[in-house]
Amino acid sequence: MSSIETLYLVFISTGFAVGFGHCVGMCGPIVVSFSLHLESKRVLISNLLYHFGRVMTYAVLGGVVGITGSFVRVTAGIAVLQKAVMIFTGLMIVVMGLSMGGWLSLGRIFGDHYNPDGIITRGFGKMSGVRSTAAYLPMGLLLGLLPCGPVYTALITAARAGMEIQSPFKAFLTGMGLMVSFGLGTIPALLLVASLAKMNWLRSRKVIYKIGSVLMIAVGIYFVIKGIQY
Repeated sequence: MSSIETLYLVFISTGFAVGFGHCVGMCGPIVVSFSLHLESKRVLISNLLYHFGRVMTYAVLGGVVGITGSFVRVTAGIAVLQKAVMIFTGLMIVVMGLSMGGWLSLGRIFGDHYNPDGIITRGFGKMSGVRSTAAYLPMGLLLGLLPCGPVYTALITAARAGMEIQSPFKAFLTGMGLMVSFGLGTIPALLLVASLAKMNWLRSRKVIYKIGSVLMIAVGIYFVIKGIQY
């Protein structure tokens, strides 16, 4: 087995381990906020679309660092965008937390099974021909840019691997493949979190639900503060 093939195994294994550690803490509130506002039959496909978008972003970043062999140049170019994404995500989580706690109604804005004609739902419907489920792919593409320590570490390794490959095209594919492997490894943990969010025992306990709402709001505020300081 070559060193590159070994790296693929390392990346997917690392992604799996990181998924049940770092990702559950940082991205868990995001997938929970998505899932709680979806019908049970749409939770899986919506989350898969979100993760597919996120992994696609990782793949593009991996390809770029692979072909340039430079993690620093790529991250410097997206620093401002990452700051905006982190602030946007924080605000979104706060809003979702307020909605989950019953303190804010999002039906008219986002659309749900009671009000399928929300403003954002209609917008995504016009773009894709599908209602709100299709919104999770572009959302995953965007949130794949969230500043994240493990992703940075994976990108650094992908850049280093690209430096050892003479063919630019092969270096691009290698960097892309490594980051896809990493991203795929993170998915099982977050799918588990999404499925737990829809369990009847959790939804039936109002106190736990309110606590979850408060925690989501706190995480959202943290994201906004970190985004401003980033």
